[in-house]
Amino acid sequence: MNVVTKTIKLKLLTDTSHDLSLKLVCDEYKKVCNFISSWIFDNNFVLNFMRLQERIYHYIRENFQLNSQMVISALKTVTARYKTAKEQLNQNPYRYQDECGKWQHILKTLEWLRKPVKFRTPQCDLVRNRNYRLLSNGKISITTLEGTISLDFLAPPEWQTLFNEGWNLGTAKLIRQNRSWYLCVPISKATELCEKESVNKIVGIDRGLNFIIATADNLNKSFFYSGRAIQHKRHKFAKTRQKLQLKNTRNARRRLLAIGKRENRWMSNVNHCLTKALVDHYGANTLFVLEDLTGITFDEKILRGTNQQRNDKRSWAFYQLEQFLKYKVEEVGSLIINVSARYTSQRCPKCGIVDKTQRHHKDHEYRCSCGYRTNDDRVGALNLLELGRRYIAGDSKPKFVKTKTISIAD
Repeated sequence: MNVVTKTIKLKLLTDTSHDLSLKLVCDEYKKVCNFISSWIFDNNFVLNFMRLQERIYHYIRENFQLNSQMVISALKTVTARYKTAKEQLNQNPYRYQDECGKWQHILKTLEWLRKPVKFRTPQCDLVRNRNYRLLSNGKISITTLEGTISLDFLAPPEWQTLFNEGWNLGTAKLIRQNRSWYLCVPISKATELCEKESVNKIVGIDRGLNFIIATADNLNKSFFYSGRAIQHKRHKFAKTRQKLQLKNTRNARRRLLAIGKRENRWMSNVNHCLTKALVDHYGANTLFVLEDLTGITFDEKILRGTNQQRNDKRSWAFYQLEQFLKYKVEEVGSLIINVSARYTSQRCPKCGIVDKTQRHHKDHEYRCSCGYRTNDDRVGALNLLELGRRYIAGDSKPKFVKTKTISIAD
């Protein structure tokens, strides 16, 4: 069985007294999180939950106003943030040149942090049936420092449908945005896990800038989604931000924040629509194959082109598109895998030769010495399709090996 999780954003309809109650509990939760974070930083990064609870739980209960369940939630929130920071440090090792001129790598640990993780935005994690409840009268009750309050709320259209279908509600997060309060509720449901034996379609998906995605399936069909219009709009956002940054006034900084949020919402909508179209087209029992982009960075020495082109490569929402596709694929009963990205853009899908000089970036074309020619993004999708076939055939970690001779395996 596989568990699919979505997050539904509920807008709480509050008055002045409710606003104050929610603000107080969120501010107190933020103070507790910052206290826990400082304690972890000063005590050799103790992230074991049981040890952490044993050492500071009673102190927090005596010196702060949160109830017992909220203290437990704060401990989990802070430890999760530090574990995320630990993973991010591991993915970005320290690089230096030794006396022989060779590049060496040192993995970063939490000791590389110069100061404790800070929680600046007021927020609060609420456990269902302990800190928040859905009432029979259509309202929602939330526990605050002054007791429980009942609130009306606005929900998206799919909320009631998913609730009636038996989706389970998890620990919600209370946040404030644009002078309004929202409760972000994760809902989950167990679905049948797609097995390799039931896969009847394979789709290789190459992500890029010229084409956001280029696909190739086992029916010898390809699909391209151009990124030019999106690049043009992102460049307009960038120019607007540059002008506001030069002004550097209070109003300009506010405008910068609003523009950044607007761009993020727009890009998220693009990725949502694109991934939904892919999943709706191929349906269930499909294997989607993506490149594993973990740990791939864009160094100044590696990146070529103008500052604008380098910024495009750094800021493109490749990871977000992958996450949106992942949960949509799992929801319909399909399968998604990440494979090694090595040589997927350099290998000829026809003869198997790996030669990066055969890819012509300026013309966006791949021209092989064997006579095979096609779009360079489509080459990546076709090679991912081949790795998907190898995965179905039994290779748990399919990848290509560099060679300039025809591979017998190919």
